[in-house]
Amino acid sequence: MLVANKAKSLLGKTFLRHQISKGATLAALMALSACDLAPTYQAPHFIVPASWHGQGLFREAQPQDTVIRSDWWTLFNDPTLNTLEAQAMDGNADLQAAAERFVQARSIVMEARSDLLPHFALAFGSSNNKSSSDRLFRYKGPITATDEFYGGMASWEPDIWSSIRNRVRAQKYYAQAQAAQYASARLSLQAELATDFFALRGLDAQNAIYEQSISYYQQALRVTQTRLDNQDATGIDVARAKNQLFMTQARQLDVQAQREVLEHALAVLVNASPSSFHIPEIADQDTAEPVFPLGMPSELLQRRPDIAVAEREMAQANRAIGIARAAFYPHVSFNANGGFDANGFDLANLANSMWSYGASVTMPLFEGGLRRAQLQRTWSNYRETRDHYRMAVLSAFKDVENGLSMTARLRAENNRLKQAVEAAMQSQTLTMTLYKGGADGYLDALIAQVNTLDARIEQAQVQARALQATVGMVRALGGGWNDKLLPSPDQTMTFTGFQYEGLHHPAPVGGIDITPNPEQYENLTTAAPTPPMAGTLSRTSVPSKN
Repeated sequence: MLVANKAKSLLGKTFLRHQISKGATLAALMALSACDLAPTYQAPHFIVPASWHGQGLFREAQPQDTVIRSDWWTLFNDPTLNTLEAQAMDGNADLQAAAERFVQARSIVMEARSDLLPHFALAFGSSNNKSSSDRLFRYKGPITATDEFYGGMASWEPDIWSSIRNRVRAQKYYAQAQAAQYASARLSLQAELATDFFALRGLDAQNAIYEQSISYYQQALRVTQTRLDNQDATGIDVARAKNQLFMTQARQLDVQAQREVLEHALAVLVNASPSSFHIPEIADQDTAEPVFPLGMPSELLQRRPDIAVAEREMAQANRAIGIARAAFYPHVSFNANGGFDANGFDLANLANSMWSYGASVTMPLFEGGLRRAQLQRTWSNYRETRDHYRMAVLSAFKDVENGLSMTARLRAENNRLKQAVEAAMQSQTLTMTLYKGGADGYLDALIAQVNTLDARIEQAQVQARALQATVGMVRALGGGWNDKLLPSPDQTMTFTGFQYEGLHHPAPVGGIDITPNPEQYENLTTAAPTPPMAGTLSRTSVPSKN
């Protein structure tokens, strides 16, 4: 009896030591899993000027108005532009594709995160086998056999060196970069549409100038022809008048062709077929140019989505270093499977049960420098992303300074050209009056006509360029975006552990949503907005497409 008690005591102590050993091993693994081999990440801190060098139609931001409005185009007070921007934001295919890329990046986050959790699976099957009775050295037994089995499997890899978690973090940063790419695509779409729209309105103004000039030249030709009939002029004057008229008509046709091409481009941006899309002409351009808050140079780093993309790529490359470092250390995995296997259907019998479990540890010893080469590449890739980030910052500063120079110079140039147009119009009127009275030759009147037309056309072109430069400046300043609109790393995840519904349309984050019904955009006959009737040109100059 005493021996039996001693044996039980010894068995209990052995079991206890075994449990303590397993607990210590698990605790050690959990402690090691907190080891992160990625370098401590910190974005570069650039020393930038305290103010902008250029001076344009932009003011220093006030405390209550520090950023540009996200609907900045409404400050141009053009209802047609407002409607076009709304149509583009709703139906543009490239913008929707950018949103889908963000959703795909979020899905990659969930895919990487799945490796942190244990994997479970079921397996079952059956087979019926028959061997040939005439085969050489056949076993003298049954030639037929059946096998049925079912069971389960489980596997888990503890993330001891944070390799898996660094992959998850890297994918989260990638998803954030895709969110910034979407913001960049949206801003590019808004700016491109506004730029094309102001170019189209500039062509409208030129077309109106050509119409007025053609009417004036036709009148001048009649005067010259009358004087020739009265033998008060030469055939040279008539030829010159005809040349001026025909050249102006040819240039008008070129402007009309350019306008149609721009109209087609606008149709595509708003998800409409060019054949069914037309924006009526308006003769007068709106000379009002809004003034936007400029802000400080240091704030530009938070306002530009392309800079945010470069910074997130740098953070992603930093995590890749930790993944490459983890490859030098042992990797542990646990596997277990079990079930029933029988020659027949008597599977529930414990005698037919089977199971196995175990752990495996792999550690590289010699691979010819493979791991070192991978680590070296990740370090170089990280430094490359830092270079790209610095170049993105410098390019952003260049864009702003260019915008300040362009907006200021073009507005001043436009004011000078308006004065030149007034002087040219006076010269044209006076020389034509003198010619009609016989006090001057037609050559002087023709020169005045050419100068007037050139000045008016150039003024219309510069005015359109000034508006386009303002749009470019708004784009350079980020268009009202800031990095606080980026989703957080945890917000990039799309579903919970046991969620199986709503996978086709994940909850939007960061203001980025996808349409659940893409079929609604298959109607490509979107109508263009109709502007007010005041100032609208007649359709006699440009044939209608409708």
